[in-house]
Amino acid sequence: MAQAPTSPQAPPPASPPLLQGFFRLTNVQKVLLLVGVAAAIAVTVAFVSWARTPDYRVLFSNVTDRDGGAIIAALQQINVPYRTAEGGGAILVPADRVYESRLRLAQQGLPRGGSIGFELLENQRIGTSQFVEQVNFQRALEGELARTVQALGSVQGARVHLAIPRPSVFVRDQQKPSASVLVSLFPGRTLDPAQLAGITHLVASSVPELAPSAVTIVDQAGNLLTQGPGAREANAGLDAGQLKYVQAVEQGFVRRIEAILTPIVGQGNVRAQVTAELDFSTVEQTAETYKPNPAPEQAIRSQQTVETLGDNPREASGVPGALSNQPPGAATAPLNAPAKGAAKGGPAEAQPPGTSHRESTTNYELDKTITHTRAEAGAVRRLSAAVVVNHRREVKEGKAEATPLNEAEIAQLNNLVRQAIGFNEKRGDTVNLVNAAFTEAERVEVAGPTLASEVTHRLLGNLNTVLWAVAAIVAALFLYLVVVRPVLRDLALAGERDIAAQEAYAQAMAAATAGGDGQPGQGGAGGAPVSQPIITGGRGFDADLQAVKDLARQEPQIVANVVKDWVGRE
Repeated sequence: MAQAPTSPQAPPPASPPLLQGFFRLTNVQKVLLLVGVAAAIAVTVAFVSWARTPDYRVLFSNVTDRDGGAIIAALQQINVPYRTAEGGGAILVPADRVYESRLRLAQQGLPRGGSIGFELLENQRIGTSQFVEQVNFQRALEGELARTVQALGSVQGARVHLAIPRPSVFVRDQQKPSASVLVSLFPGRTLDPAQLAGITHLVASSVPELAPSAVTIVDQAGNLLTQGPGAREANAGLDAGQLKYVQAVEQGFVRRIEAILTPIVGQGNVRAQVTAELDFSTVEQTAETYKPNPAPEQAIRSQQTVETLGDNPREASGVPGALSNQPPGAATAPLNAPAKGAAKGGPAEAQPPGTSHRESTTNYELDKTITHTRAEAGAVRRLSAAVVVNHRREVKEGKAEATPLNEAEIAQLNNLVRQAIGFNEKRGDTVNLVNAAFTEAERVEVAGPTLASEVTHRLLGNLNTVLWAVAAIVAALFLYLVVVRPVLRDLALAGERDIAAQEAYAQAMAAATAGGDGQPGQGGAGGAPVSQPIITGGRGFDADLQAVKDLARQEPQIVANVVKDWVGRE
C-alpha cells in the first residue's frame, strides 16, 4: 500500500546570502574563517593604533639620577606619559606636551641642574678630616651660588668656582680669595651691565674677604663679561652707556628736524643725520679770590689802642754795659759857654718831659670769594647736521615732474633747521642742507598666498601625520580587497545557490502535491499522479535536497514545468 503523501513543510524564512553561505561551511571552515577575520581586524586595529601613537620628543637630556627621579615623579602626578632613553639620561614625552611639561616642571624648580648645595653637609661621617670638611663646604657653597645665579630669568645654567686660599698667621703670606662664574644664557638673551654687577656683588658678598674686582664672569661662548680694575680707564672712551646717550641725543635732533620740515616738504621727502660731540669729562674746580681792602670805616673787624705815660726823670737810664761803669774823662769847656749865674728873674731852665708809649692795632675784614664749579657731564661741544630735501613734485599736463627748490626756500629751510637744533656759531656748529631728487626704489608686487599654497603648506607642516593616515587607509583597503572581499563574495555566491535550491525544493514540493490531487498540468505522463510522492518532515536540508534531486530524475516533466514557470515570471 502506497504511503499517502504528506503536506509540504513551509519553507524556512529567507536569510541573507552571506549568512546562508557561512552556514553552508563545515565547522573547521567556520573556525578558520572566524580566526582569519579576527586576525585581519586585529592587524588593522594595531596598525591604526600604532599610526596614532604620539611622537615622543626629548623633554630633558643629560639629567642626573636625582633630577631624573624627581622629574618622573612630577610627570606621574600630572598624568603625562613618558619614556626614558640613553640609559635614563634623557626623558621623552609626547611632542604636543613638551612645552607644557617644561613650564609645569619649571614651576616646581625642576630640573635643578645637578648642583649640590648645603645638603651635602647633612650626611657627615664621624672621623672626617678637616681638609675633607673644608672641601665639602666649598662644594656646597659653590652649588648654592650656582643655584642662586641660575634663578635669574636670562640664565639657563650656571657654575661657580671658588679659589679660597688657606689662612696664614703671617700678614705678608695672606692671599685674597677669587671666584669664576660660567653662565649659560638662553638663546637670544643677554645680561646688561646692571645684571652683571648684581651677579658680581652677589658672589662677592657670599664669600668672606672676596672683592668684587676678583669675580670673573664668562658666558657659554667664552666671552668675558666683566672688566678688570684698569679696564675702565683703558676703555674710557668706549663706555656703552655713553655711546647710548650719544645715540639718543643724535636721534633727538634728527626727530626735531624731520618734525619741523615734514609738514613743508611732505612725508618721506626729508632725510637728516646729526653728529653730536659730547663732553663726558667731569671737572671740579675750587677758587679763592681776595679783593683790595675797602675803606676802614666800612669793614673794621677789631681795633685796639694801648697808651703809657710817665713823669719820673730820675729814673735810671743809659746804656747798660762796661762803658757806663768807667770814670769820666777830663772836662773841656765849650767855645760858647753860657755865663755863670744868670740874672734873677730870668727864664727858668725847662724840665725834660716824662716818658710815653702808645700802641694801636686795627684789624680789617678781607674780601674772600670761594667758587666750587663742577662741569656738566655730557655737555654738547659741537653739532654737525646734514639734511637732504627731495625735489618738489608738480603735475604738469597730467605728468608728475620733480622741480628743485629755489634759493629762498632752501635758505628758509636752512634757518628752520638751525633753530630746531639750537645752532651756535661760537661752538662751531655746522648745518648743510641739500636739495636733490630722491631715487625711488622699484616696487615689486608680491602675490599673496593662494588657497592651494596654504593647503600645501599645512599638509607639509603635518606631513608625518598625513603619511601615517594614508598608510593606515592603504593597509585597510589592501586587507579588504585581498582578504575580506573574496571570502565574502564566495560566501555570498554559495548562499545564493543554496537559496535557489531551497526555492526549487519548495516549488517542486508544491507541484508534487498539486499533481497528487488530480490538478491538470502538474502530474506525470498522461496526467497520472506521481507514483512515489516526496515524503518530508524534519529530516534536514540535505535529505530534502536529495529528495528533490530524486524527483527531478523520476519526474523530469515536473521540474521542467517549474523551470518554465520561473522563466515566465522573469
